[in-house]
Amino acid sequence: MQSGLTAYLDSVKSRDPAARSRWDVLFYPGVLALGLHRVAHWLWEGHLTFLARLVNHFARFLTGIDIHPGAKIGKRFFLDHGFSVIGESAEIGDDVTIYQHVTLGGTNPTTGVGGKRHPTLRDGVVVGSGAQILGPIVVGEGAKVGANSVVTKDVAPGSTVVGIPAKPVPLDTVHYSPGFLPYGTPCGEDCDPVRVRLGELEQEIEDLRKEVAVLKTQRQPQPKVKSA
Repeated sequence: MQSGLTAYLDSVKSRDPAARSRWDVLFYPGVLALGLHRVAHWLWEGHLTFLARLVNHFARFLTGIDIHPGAKIGKRFFLDHGFSVIGESAEIGDDVTIYQHVTLGGTNPTTGVGGKRHPTLRDGVVVGSGAQILGPIVVGEGAKVGANSVVTKDVAPGSTVVGIPAKPVPLDTVHYSPGFLPYGTPCGEDCDPVRVRLGELEQEIEDLRKEVAVLKTQRQPQPKVKSA
């Protein structure tokens, strides 16, 4: 058990450059919330729903993080900073990282298989701060959701989506930032597909204006040279 806890704390430390030690990580709100959720989920699975809810409310009071006892969470999950909401039928794989103010929210409870109304995050997903992932959709393995995005459709494995509604980013984030990508958002490049296209159109218009100016200059009558 001790080796498992040590491995978990090391996995969090590797994703947070601000972490100074394992003791520092141990008192992170996200780590405390996950530990209490493990207890609440065990009680929930044992049909002790009242006790599970008590633990859930205590965890929310203590950390500001609301994880429903019914949510299924895999290994080495890291919720950085906190203030997030994870719904009852949400499923989270291994090595998933979520930043602050994220919602794994539900839609109509009659939709989905068996009433599932919350998202499924596969292994290695990164969700940036403020993102809203809504409905019984699937975020594929290794995918990244940019900060403040609103995701309402499935996300392909390994892709990066940003915007409202979230759309795939037209750039190679692995080439830009190899390894772990904090906040799920490539910084330093414009990754909004609509804004990128508008920039391309503006550049094309500018090039056309230059060509028209050259053509106008060429068509202007040249002054006649008087003979001596």
